[in-house]
Amino acid sequence: MIALGAPDAAPAAIGLMAVALTGRIATVGVGLVFLAAAAGKLRHRALLPGVIANYRLLPPALVAPVASALPVAELALGIWLLSGLMTPPAAAVAALLLGIFAWAMAVNLRRGRGHIDCGCGHAALRQPLAWPLVMRNVVLAALLLPALATAPLPGQAWLLGAAGGIVLFLLVQLFNAIVALAGSPLAPARKG
Repeated sequence: MIALGAPDAAPAAIGLMAVALTGRIATVGVGLVFLAAAAGKLRHRALLPGVIANYRLLPPALVAPVASALPVAELALGIWLLSGLMTPPAAAVAALLLGIFAWAMAVNLRRGRGHIDCGCGHAALRQPLAWPLVMRNVVLAALLLPALATAPLPGQAWLLGAAGGIVLFLLVQLFNAIVALAGSPLAPARKG
C-alpha cells in the first residue's frame, strides 16, 4: 500500500522495476545469443581462423589464438549473463564485445568487403557482412545498458524477464535469418 504523503513513490518504483525487467530481458536474450554463437563457432572451429583472418584487423600471429579463445569466451559470457550473477560487469563485457564486433564489421563494410563471412556462428559461418548486422550488435549492446545499473529482480518478475529474454533471442534469430536470406544469391534483388 502506498502512503498518501508519497505520491511519487509508486511511479518511481514501477519505473525502477521496468528498468530492471528490461535489463533482465536483455541479459537473458544476449546470453542466449552468445551461447548460440559459441556453439556455431565450436561446431565449425576449423573455419573460424579463416573467417577471423578475412577481417584483416589482426596480425597473422594473433588469428589462431583469437580463434581458439573467442568461442570459449562467448560460451563463458553467455553462461555468465544467464546466471544473473554480477549482472552489471557481465552486461558491460557483453556490450563491449558486441561493440567490437560491430566496429569490425563496419570497418570491413567501409572497405568494400561486405562479401566476407560475418563469423556470427550461423550456417557454417557463411553469412556475408551487412549493415543490418552492425545495427543488430549496436541495438543488443544498447539493450544491455539498463542491466548496468539495476538490482536483481524478485521471483516472478525474474521469470518474466527470462521469458522476455527467450523472446528476444528468438527475434534475433529471425532477424539473422531474414538478413541472411536478403544477402543470398537467391534474393529477388540479386536476380537478373
